[in-house]
Amino acid sequence: MSDTETLLPYLREKKDSEQEQPTIIVDGREARSAPKITKGLRERGVTVQTATLEKGDYILSDLCAVERKTVQDFVYTLTRRYLFEQLFRLKEVYPKSLLLLEGYLPIIYKYSRIQPASVWGAMFNLARNGIAIVNTTSYKETVDFLYVAARQEQVVEKRSPVVHAFKKVDSTTDAQVYFVASLPNIGREKAIAILKSYQTPINALINVDDWSETVHGLGPKISSKAKEVLSSPYKE
Repeated sequence: MSDTETLLPYLREKKDSEQEQPTIIVDGREARSAPKITKGLRERGVTVQTATLEKGDYILSDLCAVERKTVQDFVYTLTRRYLFEQLFRLKEVYPKSLLLLEGYLPIIYKYSRIQPASVWGAMFNLARNGIAIVNTTSYKETVDFLYVAARQEQVVEKRSPVVHAFKKVDSTTDAQVYFVASLPNIGREKAIAILKSYQTPINALINVDDWSETVHGLGPKISSKAKEVLSSPYKE
């Protein structure tokens, strides 16, 4: 078995002072909201470059980008905001993209508004669609992980961090999937299933009450949440 088939290339580390140090490109908003992480990376010898990134928070190579969420933000995203489509689009451009969850994961059992099974289900859905998930318990562990991951990509694999442009939603099909997937708890996979069942987005919206009966994997809670978003008056 060669070194490339084992962990040996990643275990043969020199002292920090003797190592070739990596460069990490950090989204400007992330740098402002998590200054301890960028400071910690610089203290480890990392060259930190800030840029306005369309997707992702940290670019480690031309193939690897990292989206960082606190555990609390991740749970909030499941009920309020849209994350899955962003991660899937990130993976289209950076095939080795991953989600970094920062915080004490068992805290999900303390939340009253969302069931732990929903969190585990969301994590499994991401994993089975090729989005790796790494859990760190503090910003210090996040710094350590990003540092080691960047070194493996840049020093061991000889790749450089590159900011790629994202293609716009330029087809009717893309726009339809993106539109339906933006509804709460839907995502790309369920959006495609809905469109296959109803053919057009407007037909799907008109028949939202029937989703749980006609679309596999969609329960009444998901359809009722979508109906609430579609029928509630807009408030600034």
